[in-house]
Amino acid sequence: MNKIDFKKTLRGYRAKHGVFDTLTMPPLQYLMVDGHGDPNSSPDFTSAIETLYPLAYALKFFSKNELGRDYVVPPLEGLWWAEDMSTFTSARDKSQWDFTLMLLVPDWLDQSHLDHASTLSAQRKTLPRLGDLRMTTLHEGTSIQTLHIGPFDTEGPVLELMHTDVIPAAGFEMTGRHHEIYLSDLRRTAPEKLRTVLRQPVQTTAAGRSTAN
Repeated sequence: MNKIDFKKTLRGYRAKHGVFDTLTMPPLQYLMVDGHGDPNSSPDFTSAIETLYPLAYALKFFSKNELGRDYVVPPLEGLWWAEDMSTFTSARDKSQWDFTLMLLVPDWLDQSHLDHASTLSAQRKTLPRLGDLRMTTLHEGTSIQTLHIGPFDTEGPVLELMHTDVIPAAGFEMTGRHHEIYLSDLRRTAPEKLRTVLRQPVQTTAAGRSTAN
C-alpha cells in the first residue's frame, strides 16, 4: 500500500525563505476547531490540539484499514485574525487574537467517516472540544506565501512586508484570513529553527478589476 505524503504532493506545503510566491490553492478539506487568545496560554489552543490529533489519527487508520488508502497526517495549520490586524505585526498583542486550528483531511473521507472515528475516539479518551469540531472545505484561491524560519514572535516584520509592500505591489489586496502551516515539530524544535509557512489569500484590487472589465 502506497502512503501519500501531502507535504510532497500539495504545492501549498512548499515555500522558500525570503521569497514571496503567488499560487492558486484548490479547495481543501480540514478538521477545524476555533479558539481565542494567546496560544501560549489560551486553554482553547491546548484543548483544540487535544481534540484534533486523536481524530486525525483515527481517520488515518480508518482510511488505511477499511478503505485501503494510507497517508501521513499533515502538519498542524492555523487561521488567525483580529479586529485590528496590527496586533499581528507591530503590536503583537496575542490576547486579541482569534484562531482556527486545522488538520488536512483527504477528500475521499467524508462526514460519515468522521462520525465513526469520533465515536471510537470518544470511547478511548476524553476529547475536550469534540462538540466544537467540524470538517469543512476551505477554498482560499489566489494566495501569496513565504517561509519564515525562526521564533513565531519574529514573524511581525515579515507579515508587515507582505501586507504593506509585496501584496499591493503585485496588484492585490488581502482577503480571507492569515494562514500559518507549522512544518516543524513544535515540541522538539528549537525556536530559531522553526519553519512556518505564512500565507495570505488575496484578490485583484478594485482598480485592477475595473481595468480588466
